[in-house]
Amino acid sequence: QAQLVESGGGLVQAGGSLRLSCAASGRTFSTVNMGWFRQAPGKEREFVGWISRSSASTYYADSVKGRFTISRDNAKNTVYLQMNSLKPEDTAVYYCAVDILYVGTYYSTKEYDYWGQGTQVTVSS
Repeated sequence: QAQLVESGGGLVQAGGSLRLSCAASGRTFSTVNMGWFRQAPGKEREFVGWISRSSASTYYADSVKGRFTISRDNAKNTVYLQMNSLKPEDTAVYYCAVDILYVGTYYSTKEYDYWGQGTQVTVSS
């Protein structure tokens, strides 16, 4: 079992930055891969980024590539999502998730085992 708590969301103007954090407990954090997803009103949850347990590998959605950076601190049991050059279309609830056994489908919600409760990000134009 794992518990995830996201924080760092808020209201920001277009072009601004936010850093989301996801604190994990209940499982050895360094043994699991982590992902970030987001869900806008009326839309399906979509992949944002993924990071391997050692930080050696990362993947990003095309829509955020070059603007968002995912990182982790295993000593603090925390994964981060640095979001720069934010756009109104980035407005969504952002979720972190645990990927215990990587099978290659990091872009699919089915890859993940546990989810946080989400944090709201709103980007005004």
